[in-house]
Amino acid sequence: MADTFYQLQKDGILKKILYGAPGNTPSFPDGAKATFHYRTTRTDEEKTVLDDSRTVGKPMELIFGKKFKLEVWEKLLKTMKVKEVAEFTCDMKHTAVYPLVAKSLRDIYKGKGSGHQHSGSHCCGMVAFSQQGMGYCDLDELVKSPQPLIFVIELLKLEQPQQFEQEAWSMNETEKLDKIPKLREAGNVSYRNKDYDKAANKYAQALTMLEDLMLQEKPGDDDWKKLDDLKRPLLLNFSQCKLLTGDYYPVITHTSDVLARDPDNEKALFRRGKAHAAVWNVTEARRDLMRVAELNPKLDVTVHKELAALESRLKEKEAQEKSSFSGMFSS
Repeated sequence: MADTFYQLQKDGILKKILYGAPGNTPSFPDGAKATFHYRTTRTDEEKTVLDDSRTVGKPMELIFGKKFKLEVWEKLLKTMKVKEVAEFTCDMKHTAVYPLVAKSLRDIYKGKGSGHQHSGSHCCGMVAFSQQGMGYCDLDELVKSPQPLIFVIELLKLEQPQQFEQEAWSMNETEKLDKIPKLREAGNVSYRNKDYDKAANKYAQALTMLEDLMLQEKPGDDDWKKLDDLKRPLLLNFSQCKLLTGDYYPVITHTSDVLARDPDNEKALFRRGKAHAAVWNVTEARRDLMRVAELNPKLDVTVHKELAALESRLKEKEAQEKSSFSGMFSS
């Protein structure tokens, strides 16, 4: 314990335990996730509060080894026990990037940000914000006059890599490629169990990861095409789940994505045709369904059953509308 305090002090960090916790300090391997509350204050006599996660009602989550921009937080957490509360006074060399991190977190809490802090260029971000302003007066002041800060941290929970489901934002390329088939299979299991909402959620997670990976490739290149080939079956599965739950417009959107690359895909045409029929896009429904019959005569009976059901619904709708208009004018 004394050695830990000494090493922190040598690095410009003064630790004070406010509330101790039993047991030994746990290990913090790369991939482990810490959930904690934090309060950031100035070092003035009043200890002016800059940020407090408790005021927004949401603790912070940090995954070790993912190059979180405020690197000192990893260092501080690694000295703590679960349920411990400690105060850390940190030199300016550790806190210079805090305004950038604080702005991102505040924006996220207000619903303006995209999610989590990733690795990236500290300097470029700080230069840009110092010229344009952070949008928060206290952070603008910190940018102009960097200073030591105090972090009061309560470590609520520590989860080892195998104890939680890693989110897409925290995965590298290899981890995403490994996770996508697992999500697809989990979706398939839920689909077989007729839990279509859960299945759609698993397919959507896999699609998000694929789209992230595709953004890193040049459209049309071999690697991009390989990822696109993985994407199309997931789009079809997702569309089928949405069709079965009566959410028709996503079906039209995602099957159209498939057909943009594979114009004669029978499953995409059939599912889009059924979705068009459900939302009264009659011309489009007939076109898609008849194209399926042209491509695969074995599906002729199935297609004509769908077309007959559409015509029956149309006649019923026309009869209802005629009756309504007749009632309006008969009085």
